[in-house]
Amino acid sequence: MKNVLRTPNLDIMFQETKAATPGYLQQQMLIAMPGMVDANFAGSVTLLCQHNEAGALGITINRLSHFTLGEIFSQLRIDCHDEGICNQAVLEGGPVATDRGFVIHSPKSGYESSMGVGREIMVTTSRDVLAEIAAGTGPEKYVVALGYAGWGGGQLEGEILANAWLSVSADTDIVFDLPLPNRFDQALGRLGIRVDQLLSEAGHA
Repeated sequence: MKNVLRTPNLDIMFQETKAATPGYLQQQMLIAMPGMVDANFAGSVTLLCQHNEAGALGITINRLSHFTLGEIFSQLRIDCHDEGICNQAVLEGGPVATDRGFVIHSPKSGYESSMGVGREIMVTTSRDVLAEIAAGTGPEKYVVALGYAGWGGGQLEGEILANAWLSVSADTDIVFDLPLPNRFDQALGRLGIRVDQLLSEAGHA
Protein backbone atom coordinates (compact mmCIF):
# COMPACT_ATOMS: atom_id res chain seq x y z
CA MET A 1 0.00 0.00 0.00
CA LYS A 2 1.42 3.37 -0.94
CA ASN A 3 1.87 6.07 1.65
CA VAL A 4 -1.28 8.18 1.48
CA LEU A 5 -1.11 10.32 4.60
CA ARG A 6 0.47 13.60 5.50
CA THR A 7 -0.48 15.59 8.58
CA PRO A 8 -0.83 19.25 7.56
CA ASN A 9 -0.54 22.13 9.95
CA LEU A 10 -3.83 23.99 10.22
CA ASP A 11 -2.06 27.16 11.30
CA ILE A 12 -0.19 27.16 7.98
CA MET A 13 -3.26 26.24 5.93
CA PHE A 14 -5.22 29.15 7.36
CA GLN A 15 -2.51 31.74 7.91
CA GLU A 16 -3.91 33.95 5.14
CA THR A 17 -7.47 33.90 6.51
CA LYS A 18 -6.98 34.16 10.28
CA ALA A 19 -7.89 37.84 10.33
CA ALA A 20 -10.99 37.33 8.21
CA THR A 21 -14.41 37.74 9.82
CA PRO A 22 -16.21 34.40 10.23
CA GLY A 23 -19.03 33.94 7.72
CA TYR A 24 -22.66 33.06 8.31
CA LEU A 25 -21.99 29.39 7.50
CA GLN A 26 -19.49 28.97 10.32
CA GLN A 27 -20.38 25.92 12.48
CA GLN A 28 -22.82 24.60 9.89
CA MET A 29 -23.21 21.33 8.02
CA LEU A 30 -23.86 21.32 4.28
CA ILE A 31 -26.42 18.86 2.87
CA ALA A 32 -26.12 18.14 -0.85
CA MET A 33 -29.31 18.79 -2.81
CA PRO A 34 -30.65 16.26 -5.35
CA GLY A 35 -29.38 18.45 -8.19
CA MET A 36 -25.76 18.18 -7.04
CA VAL A 37 -23.86 17.32 -10.22
CA ASP A 38 -20.44 16.80 -8.64
CA ALA A 39 -20.13 13.09 -7.88
CA ASN A 40 -17.71 13.93 -5.06
CA PHE A 41 -20.59 15.44 -3.08
CA ALA A 42 -23.78 13.67 -4.21
CA GLY A 43 -25.66 12.51 -1.11
CA SER A 44 -23.07 14.05 1.19
CA VAL A 45 -23.11 15.82 4.54
CA THR A 46 -20.11 18.10 5.06
CA LEU A 47 -19.03 19.77 8.29
CA LEU A 48 -17.83 23.31 7.61
CA CYS A 49 -14.69 23.95 9.63
CA GLN A 50 -14.10 27.48 8.39
CA HIS A 51 -16.04 30.02 6.33
CA ASN A 52 -15.20 33.64 5.66
CA GLU A 53 -14.76 36.06 2.77
CA ALA A 54 -11.59 34.26 1.70
CA GLY A 55 -13.37 30.94 1.20
CA ALA A 56 -14.44 27.84 3.08
CA LEU A 57 -13.10 24.47 4.16
CA GLY A 58 -15.21 21.46 5.09
CA ILE A 59 -14.88 17.75 5.80
CA THR A 60 -17.46 15.27 4.51
CA ILE A 61 -18.68 13.04 7.35
CA ASN A 62 -20.75 10.31 5.67
CA ARG A 63 -18.46 8.66 3.12
CA LEU A 64 -16.13 5.74 3.75
CA SER A 65 -12.60 5.59 2.40
CA HIS A 66 -10.78 2.34 1.60
CA PHE A 67 -8.57 2.68 4.69
CA THR A 68 -8.74 1.70 8.33
CA LEU A 69 -7.14 3.48 11.25
CA GLY A 70 -4.68 0.61 11.59
CA GLU A 71 -3.36 1.29 8.09
CA ILE A 72 -2.97 4.97 8.91
CA PHE A 73 -1.12 4.14 12.13
CA SER A 74 1.16 1.78 10.21
CA GLN A 75 2.07 4.46 7.68
CA LEU A 76 2.87 6.93 10.45
CA ARG A 77 4.75 4.27 12.46
CA ILE A 78 2.39 4.61 15.40
CA ASP A 79 1.98 1.51 17.54
CA CYS A 80 -1.56 0.39 18.32
CA HIS A 81 -2.40 -2.89 20.02
CA ASP A 82 -6.16 -2.38 20.29
CA GLU A 83 -7.77 -4.29 17.43
CA GLY A 84 -11.06 -2.43 17.88
CA ILE A 85 -9.35 0.92 17.30
CA CYS A 86 -7.24 -0.38 14.41
CA ASN A 87 -10.32 -1.71 12.61
CA GLN A 88 -12.19 1.60 12.74
CA ALA A 89 -13.04 3.07 9.35
CA VAL A 90 -11.47 6.23 7.95
CA LEU A 91 -13.72 8.62 6.04
CA GLU A 92 -13.33 10.38 2.69
CA GLY A 93 -13.21 13.97 3.83
CA GLY A 94 -13.32 15.47 0.35
CA PRO A 95 -11.62 15.52 -3.04
CA VAL A 96 -8.86 18.00 -2.17
CA ALA A 97 -5.47 16.81 -0.82
CA THR A 98 -6.57 13.25 -0.14
CA ASP A 99 -3.14 12.52 1.36
CA ARG A 100 -3.89 14.87 4.25
CA GLY A 101 -5.41 13.54 7.45
CA PHE A 102 -7.93 15.36 9.64
CA VAL A 103 -9.27 14.32 13.04
CA ILE A 104 -12.64 15.78 14.00
CA HIS A 105 -13.03 15.29 17.74
CA SER A 106 -14.70 16.32 20.97
CA PRO A 107 -12.83 19.11 22.77
CA LYS A 108 -9.41 18.27 24.15
CA SER A 109 -6.52 20.71 24.39
CA GLY A 110 -2.80 20.24 24.04
CA TYR A 111 -2.43 19.24 20.40
CA GLU A 112 0.02 20.99 18.09
CA SER A 113 -2.39 22.02 15.35
CA SER A 114 -6.06 22.38 16.26
CA MET A 115 -8.94 24.75 15.66
CA GLY A 116 -12.39 24.91 17.19
CA VAL A 117 -15.62 24.44 15.28
CA GLY A 118 -17.87 25.91 17.93
CA ARG A 119 -17.59 24.79 21.54
CA GLU A 120 -18.24 21.07 21.05
CA ILE A 121 -16.12 20.16 18.02
CA MET A 122 -12.44 20.56 17.20
CA VAL A 123 -10.36 19.66 14.16
CA THR A 124 -6.73 18.57 14.61
CA THR A 125 -4.22 17.64 11.94
CA SER A 126 -1.07 16.90 13.92
CA ARG A 127 0.33 13.43 14.54
CA ASP A 128 0.02 13.70 18.32
CA VAL A 129 -3.77 13.28 18.33
CA LEU A 130 -3.45 10.06 16.33
CA ALA A 131 -0.79 8.77 18.71
CA GLU A 132 -3.12 9.34 21.64
CA ILE A 133 -6.02 7.66 19.87
CA ALA A 134 -3.81 4.64 19.20
CA ALA A 135 -2.85 4.52 22.88
CA GLY A 136 -6.46 4.80 23.99
CA THR A 137 -5.92 8.20 25.62
CA GLY A 138 -7.27 10.43 22.85
CA PRO A 139 -10.46 12.50 22.71
CA GLU A 140 -13.66 10.85 23.92
CA LYS A 141 -15.19 11.07 20.44
CA TYR A 142 -13.43 11.37 17.11
CA VAL A 143 -13.68 10.83 13.37
CA VAL A 144 -10.62 10.48 11.12
CA ALA A 145 -10.88 11.60 7.50
CA LEU A 146 -8.58 11.89 4.49
CA GLY A 147 -8.92 14.96 2.30
CA TYR A 148 -11.19 17.97 2.52
CA ALA A 149 -13.58 20.12 0.50
CA GLY A 150 -12.45 23.64 -0.33
CA TRP A 151 -14.11 26.69 -1.86
CA GLY A 152 -12.66 30.02 -2.94
CA GLY A 153 -14.05 33.36 -1.86
CA GLY A 154 -17.76 33.59 -2.73
CA GLN A 155 -17.81 30.17 -4.41
CA LEU A 156 -19.83 28.35 -1.76
CA GLU A 157 -22.31 31.21 -1.46
CA GLY A 158 -22.88 30.98 -5.21
CA GLU A 159 -23.47 27.23 -5.01
CA ILE A 160 -26.03 27.74 -2.26
CA LEU A 161 -27.84 30.35 -4.33
CA ALA A 162 -27.88 27.81 -7.17
CA ASN A 163 -29.66 25.31 -4.86
CA ALA A 164 -26.72 22.92 -4.64
CA TRP A 165 -26.72 22.87 -0.82
CA LEU A 166 -28.88 23.23 2.25
CA SER A 167 -27.27 24.15 5.56
CA VAL A 168 -28.04 23.21 9.15
CA SER A 169 -26.28 23.82 12.47
CA ALA A 170 -23.50 21.35 13.23
CA ASP A 171 -24.79 18.51 15.41
CA THR A 172 -22.43 16.39 17.49
CA ASP A 173 -24.76 13.38 17.38
CA ILE A 174 -24.58 13.36 13.59
CA VAL A 175 -20.85 14.07 13.45
CA PHE A 176 -19.78 11.44 15.97
CA ASP A 177 -22.50 8.95 16.81
CA LEU A 178 -24.89 8.11 13.99
CA PRO A 179 -24.13 5.29 11.53
CA LEU A 180 -22.92 6.78 8.25
CA PRO A 181 -25.96 5.68 6.18
CA ASN A 182 -28.28 7.60 8.55
CA ARG A 183 -26.45 10.90 8.59
CA PHE A 184 -27.96 12.41 5.46
CA ASP A 185 -31.56 11.71 6.51
CA GLN A 186 -30.95 12.89 10.06
CA ALA A 187 -29.29 16.12 8.91
CA LEU A 188 -32.36 16.82 6.77
CA GLY A 189 -34.56 15.96 9.72
CA ARG A 190 -32.95 18.76 11.73
CA LEU A 191 -34.55 21.09 9.16
CA GLY A 192 -37.92 19.34 9.42
CA ILE A 193 -37.52 17.87 5.92
CA ARG A 194 -37.89 14.27 4.75
CA VAL A 195 -35.97 12.87 1.81
CA ASP A 196 -39.14 12.40 -0.25
CA GLN A 197 -40.02 16.04 0.27
CA LEU A 198 -36.56 17.13 -0.79
CA LEU A 199 -36.77 15.08 -3.97
CA SER A 200 -40.15 16.51 -4.89
CA GLU A 201 -39.18 20.09 -4.10
CA ALA A 202 -35.61 20.17 -5.39
CA GLY A 203 -34.67 23.64 -6.54
CA HIS A 204 -37.15 25.39 -4.27
CA ALA A 205 -35.53 25.05 -0.83
